[in-house]
Amino acid sequence: MPKMKTKSGAAKRFKIRAGGSVKRSQAFKRHILTKKTTKAKRQLRGMTEVHASDVKQVRAMMPYA
Repeated sequence: MPKMKTKSGAAKRFKIRAGGSVKRSQAFKRHILTKKTTKAKRQLRGMTEVHASDVKQVRAMMPYA
């Protein structure tokens, strides 16, 4: 049986935490930042958790994580 491949795009975007939850970086922080408020940009810093309804799909893309 051939090995399953990890989706390379998913491997770059998501990390599996020790407890099993999936972390991701925030969107909307790459460009067009001049019209966004300082508060909005500050709140987009750091990582956040993938929504519970999407975790199954992310795990399917990363079978060995």
